[in-house]
Formats: sequence, structure tokens, C-alpha cells
Amino acid sequence: MLTLSVTYVILPGRERDAEACLRGLIEGSRAEPGCRTYDVFRAKDDPRTYLIFEQYDDEAALAAHRASPHFERYGAAGLRTMMESRVAGLYEPFE
Repeated sequence: MLTLSVTYVILPGRERDAEACLRGLIEGSRAEPGCRTYDVFRAKDDPRTYLIFEQYDDEAALAAHRASPHFERYGAAGLRTMMESRVAGLYEPFE
């Protein structure tokens, strides 16, 4: 299993646009075979900061996610165009 966490800080005034993209990502990603978890959180102390927490069965499932039409539309061509910053980390089980 792989875990991916991605934190986005969205450009000021683009929060509603970002949330529309996040909704598209949630819906499409949760329907993917091999996607175990796809949850989005908004920071309590900064409404422009969002955390995406994703878990996939394996590298192939993550690669399929990144190649999906909804990722291209709502992620690469959507969310990434309205970000101030992005920090991602890929994790595997410790034991």
C-alpha cells in the first residue's frame, strides 16, 4: 500500500474554484480500482490551505490515478493552475 499526502495553498480569491476541482477529484478518485482512500481537509487556521490524503493498493494504482481523465481535468489542468504552493509526500508502511 502507498500513502500520498499533498498540501496545497490556493491563490487568494480562488478557493471556490479550487473546491470545485477538489470535488471532481474526490468523486473520480474514489471510484478508481486500487484507490483505498481519497479524503480532502481544509485547514482550520487558513482557509486557503487544503490537505489531500490518498491511499492506493500499489504503484500501478497510483500511476492509473495520475493518468486518469479526472486527474488531468481537475488536478493538472485545474487545481495546479490556481495554487500558490504545493508540497507532496509519498509514504509506504513502516513495518
